[in-house]
Amino acid sequence: MSYDSFKVLTFDVVGTLIDFEAGVLDAVRKISGRKAAELSDDQIFASYKRGRDAHPERSSEVMFHVYRYLAKELGLPADDAACDSFQLAVLRWQPFSDSVDALKRLRTRFRLVAMTNADRVALSCYAHALDNPFHDTICADDTGVAKPNPEFFAYNKGRQSAFGYKQSEILHVAQSQHHDIGIARQLGYKVCWIERRQGMKGFGGTPEVPQLTKPDFHFATMKAFADAALGS
Repeated sequence: MSYDSFKVLTFDVVGTLIDFEAGVLDAVRKISGRKAAELSDDQIFASYKRGRDAHPERSSEVMFHVYRYLAKELGLPADDAACDSFQLAVLRWQPFSDSVDALKRLRTRFRLVAMTNADRVALSCYAHALDNPFHDTICADDTGVAKPNPEFFAYNKGRQSAFGYKQSEILHVAQSQHHDIGIARQLGYKVCWIERRQGMKGFGGTPEVPQLTKPDFHFATMKAFADAALGS
């Protein structure tokens, strides 16, 4: 399949461009003083996901409570100072090593649109860390819902149509099968799966899905995707 028909690339941000898994693990271990041998990645991710499910509101506000939930489950320090430290760390999650350069290259040919469940405050931090590559941004504050709710995609579809772009001209690029790949494919979008956990067991910090959705394009890194999309 050719990339020539696409004019817009819509991106999931957290997990695809921003390495939130490393951010969660690093923050929990730094705050708690526990090492990987004492507290596995899977243990941390499982409690983190349950905590996020219990507190699904704006990420720039509720990660304080997500950490407290996680800490109580895992027997870690759960005082206000520890929770504050985790909340601040969330706003400082960093890009994958290939994200900034890949986006800079892709911007020369495509309109880049962020589509994230993060709120506007968190998105501004992540966009800054990514060197502000986006032509447009859509977040949970705008839509009032979170992916995989189809209304999130409907909101963006209407917004991009106002700029003259059709759904057939949009390629959705994401890591999460649960939040993005499955629902986008159901809604008729062409999709590119950036499988950041390729070669690793499990689903890490993102929800599991009963069955993987086969994407139109499939890469392990943003660099590989940019090379293919730009013919490098």
